[in-house]
Amino acid sequence: MPDFASPAALAAGLADAGYLADEGLAMAGFLALRLHRPIFLEGDAGVGKTAFAAALAEAAGVELIRLQCYEGLDASHALYDWDFARQVLHLRAVETAAHGTVSAADLEADLYDRRFLLARPLLQAVERAPCVLLVDEVDRADDEFEAYLLEVLADAAVTVPELGRITAAVPPVVVVTSNRTREVHDALKRRCLYHWVGHPSPERETAILRRRLPGLDERLAAQVAAATAHLRTLDLVKPPGVAEAIDWAAALRALSADTLTAELADATLGVVLKVREDIALATGAVGAR
Repeated sequence: MPDFASPAALAAGLADAGYLADEGLAMAGFLALRLHRPIFLEGDAGVGKTAFAAALAEAAGVELIRLQCYEGLDASHALYDWDFARQVLHLRAVETAAHGTVSAADLEADLYDRRFLLARPLLQAVERAPCVLLVDEVDRADDEFEAYLLEVLADAAVTVPELGRITAAVPPVVVVTSNRTREVHDALKRRCLYHWVGHPSPERETAILRRRLPGLDERLAAQVAAATAHLRTLDLVKPPGVAEAIDWAAALRALSADTLTAELADATLGVVLKVREDIALATGAVGAR
């Protein structure tokens, strides 16, 4: 991993990767790298938590390994699995070639060789480090998986019963994200450096839009950023994130619009809002502002 000299140097590296981090996030990322601690990013959906991990990997020149969490995720899905199809083929090939000269014990031991192991994201991160391991939306996983994740984060190691303990030569940089659909246990947060990722200011969102959509008119970008910020002040079920603002600006550019008018805003609300009640509430709001 490269040694970024300061939070500003990390922010510059992230910017080169297309991610405009504010001072707080750049500081949290810098300290996570220097202290070799996981970073826990919490915030609304669409504020750029996942994109931060991708940009960090690109800025550092290492691989990004992503574990997408979901309800029911367990260690076998996150860590490893055995390639049963290849094991069966190997078994049949050995039986055919050996004609009974191989003992059952030796054959069984051979079946659990590393070449038959399918590495899932956690094991991939341990074996391929240095890398960035993204544990995305950990709030969707169950409490049991959180407890297992603690062990992996603490030791940068995993245990495969048939093969033993596998330890990372260099601990991976771990980014854990949560959309706060439920409270994550304090034990996991204590292992990490914490940062709340909020929605960007209209000025920074304007810069993000122009960075993500080269050639976008600055005036139109500023209008979209201001309109998106206004929508977030409404009592919406799902306030729009940065990703939706980018989609909105791209849609307006596809319509050859150079100004966000009230009529155009209402006609394209389905790009930026994804809930029928939110669209009904927001219709007319941008034009009125």
